[in-house]
Amino acid sequence: MELKEIQKKIDTLLSLKSGQLYQSDFLLSWDKREDEIRAVLTVAEILQMMREQNISPRIFDSGLAVAIFRDKSTRTRFSFLSAANLLGLAAQDLDETKTQIAHGETVRETANMISFLTEIIGIRDDMYLGYGNTYMKEVSEAVREGHREGALPRIPTLVNLQCDIDHPTQSLSDLLHLSRHFGSLEALKGKKIAMTWAYSPSYGKPLSVPQGVIALMSRFGMKVSLAYPEGYSLIPEVEDLAEKNSQASGGAFHKTHSMAEAFADADIVYPKSWAPYDLMQRRTELLKAGDSRHLDELETECLELNKRYIDWVCNEELMERTKDALYLHCLPADISGVSCEHGEVAGSVFERFRLATYRQAGNKPYIIAAMMFLSKVKKPTEVLSDLLQGKPARAS
Repeated sequence: MELKEIQKKIDTLLSLKSGQLYQSDFLLSWDKREDEIRAVLTVAEILQMMREQNISPRIFDSGLAVAIFRDKSTRTRFSFLSAANLLGLAAQDLDETKTQIAHGETVRETANMISFLTEIIGIRDDMYLGYGNTYMKEVSEAVREGHREGALPRIPTLVNLQCDIDHPTQSLSDLLHLSRHFGSLEALKGKKIAMTWAYSPSYGKPLSVPQGVIALMSRFGMKVSLAYPEGYSLIPEVEDLAEKNSQASGGAFHKTHSMAEAFADADIVYPKSWAPYDLMQRRTELLKAGDSRHLDELETECLELNKRYIDWVCNEELMERTKDALYLHCLPADISGVSCEHGEVAGSVFERFRLATYRQAGNKPYIIAAMMFLSKVKKPTEVLSDLLQGKPARAS
């Protein structure tokens, strides 16, 4: 029966127009068409089902997946490593302190030097507005030039493991989690998701998770309620994008400065801290200037600002305002009375959904593997069918 279910998923994939994913990077979710998003989710499910049936999805017998993490990570780091291994690639961390980057090697040169036998490059660069996504594009352009001029035999695919603008592997993992919870992507239409700011005792959390969530969920007819205190807005262009997506999908996009209003009648809640947009802009300028003293002062300012909204916490009282809502978090959550004195979520709420958030996170290795697979396989349905039948199959 399981094999028949996998074949059904492969048949579904055949109906989707996903050919443009081949030999393309995955940098921003909103640059991908809906069919391409659905294809990533479908392949992720196929790969997971194949693993559960002990069917190897390996399409490589050599090659590297290089991870470049410019910020700390647990879930995304190990998800990337697991995804690479699942498809047969060896994973390698690039530690910039142990390379010639420390001696001034250019991005263009580094990108080519690490790519001779590299199939995938995963990058997390999320802390400074205007830096991360720009850096990813520079790496992508460098390896494409290297391939075009004959220095590289293949073009490594670049996967955004979180930048200053978007976190596509997270938001697609969240979307798959919601699809499973409610039964299908179609069942999400009309469901209300509250993407809300929440208090954190730490500083400088990126904007990319809430931006990725509102930009993606608004494409599937959901009622997206974005809540934050005054001064904590997201990048205006992304908020505008969510509004346009909602109009096109038949959903709704609403902004409020009330966490309680956002939670009212919500089907899903996603309380998550992020830094104020204007402070993140100032942080970038201070970084460019190498002004460490004022960076420290800015951190203190941000922490004091956060304390004004210490009551922005996902607690039992707020959860009672919802439609028995599903709680989401990208993890790690700041849990009141557990990981900190006051945080994003009450201990009792988080404990009730703790294992569900683990399952939410558990989608990410397969989402990343699906992005890799679709970028490297020209005829994915044929290759998946061969793998299902135990035939050897290789990336194009």
